Amino acid sequence: MYDYLIVGAGLSGAVFAYEATKRGKKVKVIDKRDHIGGNIYCESIEGINVHKYGAHIFHTSNKRIWDYVHQFATFNHYVNAPVANYQGKLYNLPFNMNTFYTMWGTTTPQEVKEKIAEQTQHLQDTEPRNLEEQALKLIGKDVYEILIKGYTEKQWGRSATELPPFIIKRLPVRFTFDNNYFNDCYQGIPEGGYNVIIKKMLEGIDLELGVDFFEERGAWEAQANKVVFTGMIDQYFDYKHGELDYRGLRFEHEVLDTDNFQGNAVVNYTERSVPYTRIIEHKHFEFGNQEKTVVTKEYPADWKKGDEPYYPINDVANNAIFANYAKEAESLKDKVIFCGRLADYKYYDMHLVIERALEVVEAEFGE
Repeated sequence: MYDYLIVGAGLSGAVFAYEATKRGKKVKVIDKRDHIGGNIYCESIEGINVHKYGAHIFHTSNKRIWDYVHQFATFNHYVNAPVANYQGKLYNLPFNMNTFYTMWGTTTPQEVKEKIAEQTQHLQDTEPRNLEEQALKLIGKDVYEILIKGYTEKQWGRSATELPPFIIKRLPVRFTFDNNYFNDCYQGIPEGGYNVIIKKMLEGIDLELGVDFFEERGAWEAQANKVVFTGMIDQYFDYKHGELDYRGLRFEHEVLDTDNFQGNAVVNYTERSVPYTRIIEHKHFEFGNQEKTVVTKEYPADWKKGDEPYYPINDVANNAIFANYAKEAESLKDKVIFCGRLADYKYYDMHLVIERALEVVEAEFGE
């Protein structure tokens, strides 16, 4: 008999498992995949830690969380500075003085401000009805058409005129030559990949992989006093209030017989006609010097039940469905803890996953 059965060996489940075990609780962790780590899992290919489910860059301004993860790994000094490719021309992201120089030849912040004002002034008294109108009002036609429109339409699978304006309410625009994508104080990649962190968190804990909780749900639940569920909340309740919707992803991994394919870890492709949104070259996350390289093309995809869920679609309809599941979850709080990206139906960066899991731990154990 276990104190807790944790469904999911990703970051949320691993944090709870580690903290519960530290407090003397007996824990078992199960996962339907054949590996630990959830979506931050890294596979070693040609000596390179390949981010199997897309690029993961750890960043936070919360020193408590930064110090917390350093219990489990040493982090390098990687700084995320993605590049956008539009019709073969390269632009720095986020939008900054380098971006504007490439686009317009401007060299001072004042020149950039004047250029943006020139393209947006006629829209300042209008109320945007969709994402396209919002972007045009904020940044103007050139930046929108080159760096936003195609990428956004690929990512969401629909026209920018069909997307709500709030998605792009705040555009990061810098009037400096700073290519660092994140504004957070702390940033880096764990040396040896993210598996190092999860392995240390789950060290000495009973773990079973390749098992489906729902196939023998009763038997699994009977093994513990309480369940920590990190999977899809609608699936837990057998979709009784309807199915929640997600945006899917598809990855194509390829080993190339060169030591450097694109010179950067992440290059976004912003043209609508290019089917993938970005190419990831994994060795650059850890400053690798291997003779070969591994690249991943990332394709957005329509999602259907049974596919791997990635991005929750937090529109009005889906949020209303989730609210019903949240009420159900509250009624079971003495028996089941719901925690994580899928259980909370919320997109979390990694630092927020850890922060949320620690909040759940503190609520459960009164610390």
